[in-house]
Amino acid sequence: MTGRRRSWRWALVVWAVLVVVAGGLTLWLQDSTEPPGPYVWQNTSPTPDLPEDWASTCPTPTTDPDGHRSVVACAFISG
Repeated sequence: MTGRRRSWRWALVVWAVLVVVAGGLTLWLQDSTEPPGPYVWQNTSPTPDLPEDWASTCPTPTTDPDGHRSVVACAFISG
C-alpha cells in the first residue's frame, strides 16, 4: 500500500467518525431542548368584562367635513 492511499483511507475513517459523532450529538441536543412532559391543556379564565364607563372613556368615530371617516381603537388594561 502506498502512503497516499493510506492517508486517504485515514481521512475517510476520520471523516466518517466525525459524521457519526456529530449526528449523535445533534440528536442528543435536540432531545434535551424539548420541554418535559406530560403535555396538558391549560384552563384559562373567560374574557373579562369591559369597564362600566368604557363608552365615556373611548372617543366616538367622527366624520370629517370632506366625508372621510376616522377609525378609533380603544384598549383597556384590567388589573
